[in-house]
Amino acid sequence: MGGVKLGRPARRASLVVHVVASAAWLGLTLGLLALGVTAATAASPVAVDAAVRCMKLFADWLLLPLALLTLVSGLVLALGTPWGLARYRWVYTKFWLTLGTTVATFFALRPGVNAAAAAAAAGRPLPDAGDVLFGPVVSLSAYVFMTVLSLLKPWGLTRRGRRPRERPSAAPPPGGS
Repeated sequence: MGGVKLGRPARRASLVVHVVASAAWLGLTLGLLALGVTAATAASPVAVDAAVRCMKLFADWLLLPLALLTLVSGLVLALGTPWGLARYRWVYTKFWLTLGTTVATFFALRPGVNAAAAAAAAGRPLPDAGDVLFGPVVSLSAYVFMTVLSLLKPWGLTRRGRRPRERPSAAPPPGGS
């Protein structure tokens, strides 16, 4: 992958943006889980309404921008540094998990929160407590796993990552010049 490589200041700035956005996304999801537990277990309709309204506010204004910022900054780092996007298994895994959780945030978590908020605003019970619990639990699990991958960097090179290293050391073909 002979793409554009980031200089040291750009790489450091991208890394800071990525770490801050990722940590904010993880923290926001932890907050959504706490609000979801409150909404699913509270006996008071006022507490349920307040919890799902807060969840809706966070889901509408913060979740998707943080998810997209994490995804884009991760891509910039992957494509602009020697790590590459498909050279190391841990980077490749993080990319697909980030993409998957971003898509799930948009198509599953937000609609579930919106349905719960609409029900609570109308004075009805939550249609399904899983709508306010499942998304944050799955997301939080994925983010913690991705954080572990970032810190431990397991699994080594992919087949694609090994190819560039093998080519320079390969002997010339027999009888060739």
